[in-house]
Amino acid sequence: MTPSELHPALAPVLAVLARETGSPASPAVQAELAAILAAGHSGLPTQLAVEQREVTILVADLRGFTALTATQPAGTIVTMLNLCLSKLSEVVFRYEGVIDKFNGDSLTVLFGAPTAREDDVLRALCCAVEMQLAMRELNNHYLRRQMPELHLGIGVNTGMVMAGRFGSQAYSEYAVIGSQVSLASRIESFSLRGQVLISENTYARCNGVASATEPKEVFVAGKSLPVKVRELIAIAARRLKVPRQEFRRSHRVEVRVPCSMRQIDNGQPIGDTHRALIRDVGYHGLLLELERPLSHQDEVALAFDLTLVDYHVEDLRARVTKVKREEGRLLAGLEFTSIGVETNAKIQMFVQLLVGAG
Repeated sequence: MTPSELHPALAPVLAVLARETGSPASPAVQAELAAILAAGHSGLPTQLAVEQREVTILVADLRGFTALTATQPAGTIVTMLNLCLSKLSEVVFRYEGVIDKFNGDSLTVLFGAPTAREDDVLRALCCAVEMQLAMRELNNHYLRRQMPELHLGIGVNTGMVMAGRFGSQAYSEYAVIGSQVSLASRIESFSLRGQVLISENTYARCNGVASATEPKEVFVAGKSLPVKVRELIAIAARRLKVPRQEFRRSHRVEVRVPCSMRQIDNGQPIGDTHRALIRDVGYHGLLLELERPLSHQDEVALAFDLTLVDYHVEDLRARVTKVKREEGRLLAGLEFTSIGVETNAKIQMFVQLLVGAG
């Protein structure tokens, strides 16, 4: 919808704003100004009506950015973040998305609010793919300047939300709220570096134009049943393909879970049982804080309780891949070498619930 269609006096107002600020007003601002002009109101801003509508929400987050802030100079961090968000914003605006908010190293983008279009879902998916393509170009730029790489995880969901202006007469802003917004954020939290995950709702509304993997069930905090997600691969009609990542780190969550362990020799547990503390855990391994030393390539049998999923692990074996000292603590990284089917499922559920609650 053009400014003149919203209100005949809006176009010159927007021209003045663009001249003074150096950038065009967002669709949300345009809609608010149109409401003010339509009301003939000279006092406090007129609130936009809050309405229920279907919106596609895209949430993107930089992976590992917080850790970089501890190892890189502040000037480097600011330069990298600003350049990254600038490039991503260009992609969003090209596909007529509305940036709902920046939150540190993440951003939320709306398609369908405040203005709905028939191709909202398609534009959201194209935007997600092109954001990953932009990250590949950015990383080439960073590497040439001996700067660390950045990787983006993206989640996309489509559903009914409440959209409008929320707040008070002193301060308010246009926003969307509801469980579908939260779900988009949860789906994003499961995405690995360079990955785009989409909900079944989004996939069902893309009219077959998107190629995606078979659905995978993940456990999300606040949902009694698992949620199905797919990894977006390509949009053939637009000749867009998500860049392949040669290396993706699996999800790991920080925990403090006591465990017991015995060393393995010739396939059999030997010696006394020792105590340790699990500091983080993923699908394929964990990090132990040790009371007694272990050596590289040692294999151990582990037992511990996963109270979150009401399960006792007692059929897990793992091999030490690294040993280090950190702040006076002896830590060992282990990879699983043998794990029961049910234990594997329970560990994945445990990790997913913690990731989804983050």
